[in-house]
Amino acid sequence: MIVARNLKWKQVFFYMWKPMLYFLVLSLVIYILHAKFGMKSLSIPFNAVATLSTALAIYLGFKNNSAYDRWWEARKIWGLLVNYSRAWSREILSLSFTAKNDESQEIINWQKKVIYRHIAFVHSLRVFLRIKHPYNQNKTEIYEGSNQYDDIKDFVSAEEFKSFLDKNNPPNYLIQLQSEDLKYAYRKGWISDYRFVRLDETLTEFNNHQGMSERIKNTPMPRPYSFFSRVFVYLHGTLVPFAFIEDLGWLNVPLSLIINFIFLALDTIGERTEDPFENRMDDTPLTAISLTIETNLKEMIGDKNFPKKQKAIEGVVL
Repeated sequence: MIVARNLKWKQVFFYMWKPMLYFLVLSLVIYILHAKFGMKSLSIPFNAVATLSTALAIYLGFKNNSAYDRWWEARKIWGLLVNYSRAWSREILSLSFTAKNDESQEIINWQKKVIYRHIAFVHSLRVFLRIKHPYNQNKTEIYEGSNQYDDIKDFVSAEEFKSFLDKNNPPNYLIQLQSEDLKYAYRKGWISDYRFVRLDETLTEFNNHQGMSERIKNTPMPRPYSFFSRVFVYLHGTLVPFAFIEDLGWLNVPLSLIINFIFLALDTIGERTEDPFENRMDDTPLTAISLTIETNLKEMIGDKNFPKKQKAIEGVVL
């Protein structure tokens, strides 16, 4: 996620230099043909382009609103995951106990195992969402270094990690292990019927968070929106120089570039916002959220080995 108030222009032009180069060349060619070769027929009515500009602005506004809704929903899902993760740790610590002192250390070990495994679930869900690309085949700009299942090695046993890697849906496997540990604690008498149900309800919420995230990941925004928005932007941008060449002359070149830059920027914003789990610079910051959950849960069980807080790199937090 971009947290810097001001964008770096090198990042902006990295995505827009090709279409802007096309519009620059087009504007120059039209000016040369009109001014040097006297081709007055190149001009088209300004009102025609103005009408198209209005329609395109409405279309891009609708597309960007829909794309932002997807991004904001993803952020709300992971915000709830933070809240329920803290609640899960608190419930594990407060709802599992026994009056027998000789079993107190065993319960403490069980509590830590379950809480550590939840940290593993959060990290694994982050990786699971980012490394799966069911429909987005453009792998450029993906920060692979922050998407490794090895991140969970310290939170599960070697046997669990080996089984984890063999699963088609690794995060779901960890939730299943959590459910089995709840049954174990119930049989040991550490949690009552009511506590078991309460903890299982919280565990179900993690299934819901994963399922909602997978829905956004695996269901792309209707592709005609993305395809036709880019087609309309290029069509509009191609016509703009023809509308101003008669009245502005050489000023038609910079004015056309400014107008086309605005519409290209609007289209690019929507395109890059609609898929929030691709690990790009403007996506939902899953790594930062995962580290926040890890820090909070470790603090709750007295583990001071906190992960390093992620710093913004060139105004970007992943």
